[in-house]
Order: sequence, then structure tokens, then C-alpha cells
Amino acid sequence: MSFQSQLRSWLIGKPLDPLNQETRRSIALMAFFAWVGLGADGISSSNYGPEQAFRALGEHTDLGLYLALATAITVFIIALAYNQVIELFPTGGGGYRVATKLIGPYAGLVSGAALVLDYMLTIAISVASGVDALFSLLPVGLQEHKLAAEIGLIVLLIVLNLRGMKEVITVLLPIFLGFIITHAFLIIYGIGAHADNLPQLIPATLGETRSLAGQLGWAHVAAFMLLAYSQGGGTYTGLEAVSNNVNVLAEPRVRTGKITMLYMALSLAFTAGGIILLYLLWDARPVEGQTLNAVVFGDIIAHLGWDPWLTKAALWTVLALEGGLLFVAANTGFLGGPAVLSNMAGDSWVPHKFRYLSTRLVTENGILVMGVAALGILIWTGGSVSLLVILYSVSVFLTFAISLYGLCVYWWRHRAEHGHWIRRLALSAAGFIVCSVILALLLVEKFAEGGWLTALIIAAITGICLSIRNHYNWTREQIRKVDEIFANQPFGSVTNAPKPDPSLPTAVFMVGSSRGGGLHALLWVQRMFPEHFRNFIFVSARTVDAHSYGGNEDVKMMQMEADVALTYFVNFCNSKGWAAKSRLAFGTDPVDEAVKLAQQMHEEFPNCMFFASKLVFQSENWLIRLLHNEAALAIQRRLHLQGLQMVILPMKI
Repeated sequence: MSFQSQLRSWLIGKPLDPLNQETRRSIALMAFFAWVGLGADGISSSNYGPEQAFRALGEHTDLGLYLALATAITVFIIALAYNQVIELFPTGGGGYRVATKLIGPYAGLVSGAALVLDYMLTIAISVASGVDALFSLLPVGLQEHKLAAEIGLIVLLIVLNLRGMKEVITVLLPIFLGFIITHAFLIIYGIGAHADNLPQLIPATLGETRSLAGQLGWAHVAAFMLLAYSQGGGTYTGLEAVSNNVNVLAEPRVRTGKITMLYMALSLAFTAGGIILLYLLWDARPVEGQTLNAVVFGDIIAHLGWDPWLTKAALWTVLALEGGLLFVAANTGFLGGPAVLSNMAGDSWVPHKFRYLSTRLVTENGILVMGVAALGILIWTGGSVSLLVILYSVSVFLTFAISLYGLCVYWWRHRAEHGHWIRRLALSAAGFIVCSVILALLLVEKFAEGGWLTALIIAAITGICLSIRNHYNWTREQIRKVDEIFANQPFGSVTNAPKPDPSLPTAVFMVGSSRGGGLHALLWVQRMFPEHFRNFIFVSARTVDAHSYGGNEDVKMMQMEADVALTYFVNFCNSKGWAAKSRLAFGTDPVDEAVKLAQQMHEEFPNCMFFASKLVFQSENWLIRLLHNEAALAIQRRLHLQGLQMVILPMKI
């Protein structure tokens, strides 16, 4: 093993076997671990979402009671609506798949572009907010080092995620549980300690409402409340994570997904609503260099009457857990983002290589792209949480609105097939209205402060995806024409087929799913080397990617399709009286598997030469090389280094 391979194995772990059923069971997440890995994004938003909404009230903090109630209700509306997504799309895909299947491919593209940006921002805002929480404990003079700390943490999370999801959860589980336990205690104690003030909240809220309405009018009061409510839109981010990643859940997936969503809704509604209530009861006011959570939790811990050193240690622990949970939440971006890219790659909106799994069965390309993009966003914004929240909320609620509209369309179209369609349509419509209102307010009120940038980024991603899809569609059409040309090749009887003789010259063809490509190579070899080769071996190294690894049925279907393709080539040779056989292998890296197959074939047929086809474009550039994996060239180089002969046959399209 080379030093590079040893280093890689040490950093991200030993390879896993994708065809072993025990492997999937070992990496699939049961509801509790899914709550940790996927729910942390939602729960962690209580560290910045409620504060943004409460700050938007300005001096009218008595109106915060409305925000607490609206926050809890909104969480459950969105969560219940997304339970329907889990039911309808049990293989994952979430908002992207909903929009694509229920509305149309272009709606799916916009939803996917927004989701990709959303997960990039999930990483950026979670890390930035976590560092803010930790730096609330430090002197103000150290604030200038926050950005460097954020960059280092993202790099660490990239390495952890390359090892696999369960490995990350194992490391971060104590932080998650510590956050839940400490914040549940502080919320319950904080409300109980000022329980005498609870009866006064409703009269104070109603009095402030009437007073403000007398000054501005009821319409302005409603607009003011809606704006503050929309500022806390970041609170609801992360609720879509389960529906996007149903494919990583333990069986039965739908049930596991719904249980996970229930855990998320209950914990987020309690935490976010409870924190806003604490702001009211403890009269929290902003302090320079500290989050509002740091202020109110500091007051609550001081109220416990502990020794000063113990009080300080407790506050440090609580804020450290807040920061830690936000780092756990950032991890959701490394799971959800690559999953969305994988689904979009399956529909040819992004390069197909985003479907490939690493030896650790994670979408390595997606993880790297999400991490690098999050680093770029952090550096560009300087780690400003207020700006990131605007970007984040716009992208999230655009996806929410499109998905929930898709559900409305579905229940209306299938109303005759479902007995409870009215209830489900009403729930989807309520969620759509809530999310659309928040989205519209954010765009109108925050357009100049960052909303325009979100729209621009989503439009740019959409334009790039359209160009990529157009190229793939053109390429497929050209390959289809080649297949049609070779489809009429005469095909004789395959009875009494000769057996391959290992001592005779052998041509080994590396083929894929295109019959035209395989026959093009075969007939070219027969024309250039007439009567030389006596054995014709067809080998295929298929990639177990993120799409085919969705379940055992998908892998079996891929195996069956590959067997059919190889059988066709063998039967074609046998019908000509030529000795032929085939060999099939599966793995996460097509180049590695193809090289292993070549080595096996050379051991069995020492007098062999290898052949493969490669698409050749009229005008080739870096983008085309990015969109096509150039596997033939990589295989040829590896075989040449081992002294094996391989010829690449150009197939111009």
C-alpha cells in the first residue's frame, strides 16, 4: 500500500463493501441517531432564530408572546406537512424530488438550486453562530480571531464527514445530549423561577398591542409582527433534512422518518418557544459581544445562587454546548447537500460524478464541494450571522414554498384516490401560505441587505445546471444514434458456442451500458486485427453510486441490467462462432474495479490485450472533461504502469 493510500485510510478509515448487506445496516440511522445527525440543524437554530425575531420587535418586546406561540405552531405545521413528503418519497430527495415529480423538472431545478445553497449556508451559519456563542465567553479584543476559528472548524468537519455519518454522530453525540439536557433544565427552571410574572404576560401583550394599534393602526401592527416573525425564519430551517435523507434511515424508512420528525418538532418547538418566553420573563436586553441567549442564561444561572466560580463554569458549559451543537448542525449540510447534488446528478443537472461514493460509502465529491463553498461564503461575508441569516432564510423558504405547493397540487389531483385528502390538502395549503408570506416579507424587506444576493446565486446555479443538462441531453442523443447504427448488426445462432482457450490471443473489452460502444470496439478490432484474436472477453466495472445504493432492490436491478448487457455481447460473438465470456464487478470507484478485473483477466488469459472506447468531442474543453469522467485514460495509465497493453478506441460523436 502506498503512503498516500495509508494516509487516506488513517484519515477517513478503511474501505467498506457496498454489496455486503450488513454494511448498509451498519451505516443506516435509527430514529434516535437520525434525530442527532439530522435534527441538530433544526434545534440549533434556536440559538439564533428566536434572537433575530425578538430583536426585530425593538422596544415592543411585550409582543414577544405572539412570536413564541407562532413559532411553536409553525414548527408543527411544517413538520406535519413534511411527513407527507416522507410518505410519498420514501427513497429520499425531499424538496427537490417533490418539486420535480409533482410540479415539473424546472420547478425541481429551482428547488434543487435553492437547497444546494441552503446546505452551503447551513454549514456557514452554524459554524459562524457556534463561534459567536463560544466567543461570548472571551474578551471583546479576541473577536478578530473568529473567522480563523470558523475556517479551521469547517476543515475539521470535512475530514470527519469523509469518514462517514455514523462516525461523526458518535463524536458529536455527547454535545447534542448535553445541549438538550442543559437547555431543558434552564428553560423549565427559568419559567418556574418567574412563574409569578406569567399571569401578567397576556394583559401586558394585549395592552401593548392596543397601544401600538392606536399609534400606527391595525394594518401596520400586523405588518410589524409579520416582519418580526419572518426575521425568525431561520428557526424553522432544518425541518426538511429528514425528508431529504430518508435513504440513510433504518428500515422501515417511512416509520423511522416520521418518528425522527416528531422528535425534531417537539424539541424545536419547546426550545425555540421556551427561549422567547425566557426573553420576556427575564427582560433580556442586548449586551455588546454577547448573544441574547448568553445574557438570559447568565441571569438564570446567577439566580441559582451558586458560588461565583461555579456560576461562571456553568455559563461557560452552556454556551460551549450551544457552540458545539451548532457545529453538529453544520454537519447536516455535509449530509443533505451531497444528497441533493446526487439526486440532481441522477437527472443530469450537475456532473454525474456527484453520484459517486467513496470507499467509505459517502458522496466524497459533494462533501468537498459543500465544504469549499461554505468556506468561500464565510470569508466573503466575514462570518456575519445577521447577513447569513437573510441569505439562509430566503433559500430555505423558497424550497419550503415550492415543496408545499407541490403537495397541494398532488392532493388536489389525487383527491378521488384518498379518503382524507381534504385534511391533507388543508395542512399543505396552510404550510404553503405561512412559508410564502415569510418568503415574500424577507425578499421585500431584506432585498437590499442580502436578499438580492440569494436570488442572484440561485439564478446562477440554475443557469449552470441548464447548460450541463443540455450537454448531457445532446451527448445521449448522439450515443443513441450510434446504438441505432449497430442495432442492425446480423445476429446468428448461439448454439454450440466454442469455449475460450487461455493459451490463445485474447481481446478484453471494457464495456458499459451502450451496446453501440461495445460493438464499435469489437468490430474495429476485428477489422484492424483480422483472424488474430481467438477469445473475446467482455468485462464491466459498474459503479455503486448514491442512487443505486438507496436499497438492496436498486443494487439488484443494477446487477440485472449489467448482466443483460454483457450477455448480449457474449451471444453476439457466439453467433459468429467466436469464443467469448464475460466478467462483472461492482465497487465505488470504476477505475479501481476495472484495473482489478484486468489483472484477473491477465492471470487467466496471459496473451491478452485490453480495449476500451472513449467519447471524442469536436471541440473539447475543461467543462467537457469535468462532465465526463475520463475513466478510459485513467485505466490505461494504471495498466501501462503494470506492463499490460491497452488501446483506447475513439468514438467520435
